[in-house]
Amino acid sequence: MSGHSKWSTIKHKKGALDAKRGRIFTRLIREITIAARAGGGDPTGNARLRTAITAAKDANMPSDNITRAIKKGTGELEGVQIEEVSYEGYGPGGVAVIVETVTDNRNRTLPEIRHIFSKHGGNLAASNAVSWMFEKKGYIVVESGAMAEDKLMEIAIEAGAEDLRQDGGSFEIFAAPENLDSVRDALKSRSVEMSASEVAMIPKNTVRAEGQVARRVLSLVEALEEHDDVQHVWANFDIDDNEIESTRS
Repeated sequence: MSGHSKWSTIKHKKGALDAKRGRIFTRLIREITIAARAGGGDPTGNARLRTAITAAKDANMPSDNITRAIKKGTGELEGVQIEEVSYEGYGPGGVAVIVETVTDNRNRTLPEIRHIFSKHGGNLAASNAVSWMFEKKGYIVVESGAMAEDKLMEIAIEAGAEDLRQDGGSFEIFAAPENLDSVRDALKSRSVEMSASEVAMIPKNTVRAEGQVARRVLSLVEALEEHDDVQHVWANFDIDDNEIESTRS
């Protein structure tokens, strides 16, 4: 299984990412604003905005916050001008890393991201150096006790999913990004609880990391995720679940 998948499921279980509600809201608001600016303020015709609004509602964000974020994106309300900037690099052991940021000052963000890579034994690379190793997919995680695998697969595939795999105590569902909504809606209609639901960069192949290298990779990923401008970190490491758990305990 992909390193992204293992890291993602453990983050959701332990609440390691965006532990404070304020940080959750900040990142969700930025995503809503960017999505509205890129594709308009009507979620019916803007899949990215629709996904962002769903995530915001799942986090219990007040509807007024969502509305203001959309209006900032469409220009109906004034706000700080922000832009999306992605960085690519390598972590310890040759692990490929993509860092997606939303910033109001890329001249500040770039050196700070470069410093985090360097501090944790990695380095930034040129644009497109590692992005070819990943593919964008709709990604859903369901705990294995929620439903029998064959039934879950039947529901997901009928709704447009491409694949379902088991990884430890979780089922991972993969779909084309444009089919994420339909799969998620099908699961919700059957009261299937999802621990993750997002458009993700899934690695095509993974790099095995163990021992000290694994700990340094996880330290790099955590440090990047703690940066205020970072929205997402994607990486292609493959680390045993128990080793990840031991570093989080």
